Amino acid sequence: MVRELVERRLIACGTMVPGCSSIYRWKGAVEEAAEVVVLLKTTAGRWEGLQQALPGLHPYEVPELLAVPVSAGLESYLAWLRAETGDAP
Repeated sequence: MVRELVERRLIACGTMVPGCSSIYRWKGAVEEAAEVVVLLKTTAGRWEGLQQALPGLHPYEVPELLAVPVSAGLESYLAWLRAETGDAP
């Protein structure tokens, strides 16, 4: 999934953090599952495309996709992110 999103230039990078455990309510039952948290780095200009693409690539019926605004960042990293997603500065 992450590789496909990078190849489509919808994200510049996806960092996978294994070993996570989630407890949640799903369809009336409390569930527990091992999961991998994936941090997807993209731009606001690619957000809509990412929202459209993710459900078809993710194995969950309702994948978690949250936007966390970036108030500041190392300019060279932000420039790289824009370049890799093909988003204008």
